[in-house]
Amino acid sequence: MRIAVIPARGGSKRIPRKNIKLFCGKPMLAYSIAAARDCGLFDKVIVSTDDDEIAAIAKNCGADVPFIRPAELADDYCVIADVIKHAVEWCDTALLPVESVCCIYATAPLIAANDIVRGYNVFNQPGTRWVLAVTSFPFPIQRALRVNTDDCFEMISPENQLVRSQDLEDSYHDAGQFFWQGRAMALQQHRDENSGKNRVVVIPRFRVQDIDTEEDWLNTELMYQVLEQRALATAEAHSFLINREASQGE
Repeated sequence: MRIAVIPARGGSKRIPRKNIKLFCGKPMLAYSIAAARDCGLFDKVIVSTDDDEIAAIAKNCGADVPFIRPAELADDYCVIADVIKHAVEWCDTALLPVESVCCIYATAPLIAANDIVRGYNVFNQPGTRWVLAVTSFPFPIQRALRVNTDDCFEMISPENQLVRSQDLEDSYHDAGQFFWQGRAMALQQHRDENSGKNRVVVIPRFRVQDIDTEEDWLNTELMYQVLEQRALATAEAHSFLINREASQGE
């Protein structure tokens, strides 16, 4: 069985109730649930939460909430790996053995179902240990600066000061959208880094946004609205071309 696990605890600090706050008219959580359902890969889309209100909203959005997450797995120090392990163990107890699991973050409104599918296809490549959605840094991190307490700066890697930016290696970071892993890794049955390859799915930067502040929230809503308008314009142009070709063929 393949499952999606969407961690969504109730104790958001920087943006209170972030997981269910309305984002462009829908609860933030709804976008991750929709992407998981639309990709057509999962036998179950599980929202793991400790919060009754989040659970109710998740169910209304079409997700399964078969358990309420224990409090010890919902504090500020809990790690995602333990949340995934708990969900997989619950499925085992319910006689629903899991073969692979995709963790989808609850605050990823720009996530696309086809990227989850791309991740699964990469995950199925021989020798793959897990697959992480990443995106590239917009500027070479080899040129990063360190600012001191007296507002003076220095290069962190001064050896790169005279190197052309096009000659510097591209760098990537976690896109904060999803990752795929197999049963053994989800249950933390091995920690051997040499047991398989860690692969990536690269997401374009214009579809990635970390949301930690109100400014991040506003920027992401603007990005989402632009992408929606772009998709609508593309669909309308495609429909126009099809209708024109049909009329010319008469």
